[in-house]
Amino acid sequence: MRDTKESRLLLVLLVVVAFALITVDIRGGENSPLDRPRQAAQSVFGPVENSVASAVNPVGNAIDAVRDSGDRSSTIDRLKKENEALKQELGSKDITRNRAAELDQLLKTAGAGQYTIKGAQVIAIGAAQSFSWTVTIDAGGNDGITRDMTVINGDGLVGRVTTVGPSTSTVLLANDPDFTVGTRLEGSMELGFASGQGNQPMRDQLLNGKADVHKGDRLVTFGSEAGKPFVPGVPVGRITGIEPSGGNLTKTVLVQPFVGFTKLDIVGVVVVGPRTDPRDSVLPTRPAPPAKPTPAKPSNTPSPGTTPTTPGTPGTPTSPGNGTGTAGRNPTPTTTSGG
Repeated sequence: MRDTKESRLLLVLLVVVAFALITVDIRGGENSPLDRPRQAAQSVFGPVENSVASAVNPVGNAIDAVRDSGDRSSTIDRLKKENEALKQELGSKDITRNRAAELDQLLKTAGAGQYTIKGAQVIAIGAAQSFSWTVTIDAGGNDGITRDMTVINGDGLVGRVTTVGPSTSTVLLANDPDFTVGTRLEGSMELGFASGQGNQPMRDQLLNGKADVHKGDRLVTFGSEAGKPFVPGVPVGRITGIEPSGGNLTKTVLVQPFVGFTKLDIVGVVVVGPRTDPRDSVLPTRPAPPAKPTPAKPSNTPSPGTTPTTPGTPGTPTSPGNGTGTAGRNPTPTTTSGG
């Protein structure tokens, strides 16, 4: 439309009419004369608006979802990281608690045997290519460790040091087939030599073929000269089987080690042995056998409905001559033969 006087006049006229209609609509309120035309327009244009809204709303929701997806993704990532951190914290607490318990047991064992130890942690296991049972610990020459020192933990004999570096050492475990240690039987002090058999119980050959041994008997280390490679009194294991001697001069027994070689963590290297042989004092105290049940004493109380038969009780007649009788029965008369 061109900017002319007629167009300007028309625009002013339309504005005046619009203000007039608004004034009439506001003053009329619910009774406005424009209410019916408004309802008619709503009935005509309402479906069109709904259709347009149905078509446009999914697009708007998708745009909002895309806009919010970055925030949600970052929130999920943050929650995942917090969850992992909590799991690691809980796991580290469990590990710390287990190590504290192992260290406490190790110190008790060392104290019972009067061993001076250097604490260490297992940091690696031997290579599978070596076909040997070994572990690496985080203590070496800088910590006073030398070859052929005894290695223990809270349960007993772990092995002996074979290789020493500045800060690490290699330990040959007691269940290795190349491992041999002198043993002493608890109580009887019978001597023998135990060798490792991998995952199988150790094989101990007692020097006395007639030694009185039983399943459950325990063994400790016999000890070596100057305490190398073994100090005396370290718990080795428990007898689980006895092989037939067959007339041999020695007797062979199977020994289950006290130490679990597949779950080693905290160990102690004995740097100074005991002044005196601790013998069996490092072994834990055997549990007391269960107490036998005491037999119940017979009761003198008569059962209900039973009348006691005490001599001399009123109402209970007695037979002459024997002092006994039965209630409700006449006494047997005495017959005298004629002379």
